[in-house]
Amino acid sequence: MKRCILCIAGCCVVILTGCQKVLFPQDSPRTQYETYDQMRQKFQPLEVTDVFGTPQPALRARLSPAAD
Repeated sequence: MKRCILCIAGCCVVILTGCQKVLFPQDSPRTQYETYDQMRQKFQPLEVTDVFGTPQPALRARLSPAAD
């Protein structure tokens, strides 16, 4: 009986503390293109806030032709 309780407690500890690190952090680039843009200081944000404070995708900035 005591072994069963210890086994269950051990499993709970492993489950609750198993994954501490996030697999894909928010600040890491998603593609090689984002890495290139960050290196060249031409990074476009993924989201912008509208006049009401709601985050919206930054489509206009990301899809506009680049002025090189």
